[in-house]
Amino acid sequence: MDAPVISIDNSYSPEISLKDNLLPKNKKDILRLSTILLIIGTSMVYSIGSARAASFTFTNYELGNTPGLSCPNTQGNCYNFAAEPAIRADAGGNFYSSSENGLSGGTDAWKSTDSGLHYISLTSPNSASAAGSQFSPAGGDTDLAVASALNGNGFYNVYVASLALSNVYVSTSTNGGNTWLLNPTGASVPGDDRPWIAADGASKVCVSYHSITAADDIFVTCSNDAGTTYTQTGNAFDMNHLWLASFQNEIGNLAIDPTNHNIYQSLSGIASAGETSCLNCGFHAVWLAVSTDGGATFTDHSVYINPDTSVSYGHQFVNISVDQAGNVYAIFTDDHNLYYSFSTDHGTTWSVPSQINQSPSATAIMPWSAAGGAGKLDVVWYGTSYYDGVKTPDNYPSSASWYVYFAQNLQATTLGSSFSQQAATPVVHTGGVCESGATCTGNRDLFDDFGVAASPVNGMASIVYSDDQYSNTATHPAGPNCTPSQNNTGSCDSTNIASQTSGTGIFP
Repeated sequence: MDAPVISIDNSYSPEISLKDNLLPKNKKDILRLSTILLIIGTSMVYSIGSARAASFTFTNYELGNTPGLSCPNTQGNCYNFAAEPAIRADAGGNFYSSSENGLSGGTDAWKSTDSGLHYISLTSPNSASAAGSQFSPAGGDTDLAVASALNGNGFYNVYVASLALSNVYVSTSTNGGNTWLLNPTGASVPGDDRPWIAADGASKVCVSYHSITAADDIFVTCSNDAGTTYTQTGNAFDMNHLWLASFQNEIGNLAIDPTNHNIYQSLSGIASAGETSCLNCGFHAVWLAVSTDGGATFTDHSVYINPDTSVSYGHQFVNISVDQAGNVYAIFTDDHNLYYSFSTDHGTTWSVPSQINQSPSATAIMPWSAAGGAGKLDVVWYGTSYYDGVKTPDNYPSSASWYVYFAQNLQATTLGSSFSQQAATPVVHTGGVCESGATCTGNRDLFDDFGVAASPVNGMASIVYSDDQYSNTATHPAGPNCTPSQNNTGSCDSTNIASQTSGTGIFP
């Protein structure tokens, strides 16, 4: 059975087992003239640990879009129109989240100080407030980062990135989200797509992005003054891997290890320079670009190369996270199953991939992860019990019910270790899910990514996700344009929260 069991307190009992930019996220499918030659090599066998019974509960509710509003509440005014959200936690246990309303529509932001049980709507980075509060008037792809050390005022800086196509706008808060300062030039190379952001120390912040004008090259631009100026730009591709540019890659997220200050840029792409002439292959290689000099230069390491060149990991998105011991985790999907590899030497060498998703999640897409103490890992994805081996998610039937799945491994650096898994939400969407960015012709209500973070104080997770289901309850009220007839359409899109209220955490 695919559905979770729902208890009366809106928690979910365990199972055992755009508004985006106007350019396609998978421009490789349109612009690249070649893909990959057959790799001759030995197949790796994906391993999967035995399943552990899940023992988590989650409380679910919708977020609001009025500054100062605390959600959930009993007034029924906690609704929003945003999608494709991001989330992070600072060392004090505060959660911050952002979600987008579309280009020029602005970016919403929220904060929780009680382990995700309530979120307060911040004075958001949107076009309406730009003149008065210096927020970003952008509203394309958003990402969020929090500093790893306190600033001079005793706060962890918070950074919200938002795409404007011509540039990446970054709003910085140095006082816990109360006020913000906008820098509309967070990218040094013009013509940008899919930005990611990561922070280090008290005042360093880096932004990575595809440069449309440079044939999808990946650049990482860094600021050492809390986003006031971005004075350093590095190329994610070293001299031996420049062939990964020219539309031969799909960008993943950016992460920084706060202990050794290594910067990690994830991506999928082709496997060798000789593959640029292939015309019928997918991005069957997962890569990690590693900088040990603060982002000035990068060295590219292979995480995994699948010898089956028909496989593609270029689905939104390869994800990287780093635990407190410096172990690095790469999460990636082939549009059916979800896998992870780990590195115990700072991204240089990698384990054989292991499958994460288990029944009833026969299909797993759009993963995100959060790493905690040594070897402790949370992973989320959109999953459904439907899979026929033929259809892509874009063509799934209306009988395919999608949930947010949550999995946890407390020994993730041990080969063959097991994940516990359960659905953390009710149904968030039914039917097809298009993953082709702005070129989608199918349903794109889930857009391209969402996220999970864990509190370093108690280890509990908070998941931010998209939902297009009609509901009219105190915890999930319907927006003005969301009616029963608009169920499972963009008119009912909203950003929701699933916060863990019991079970093990991943800190310390």
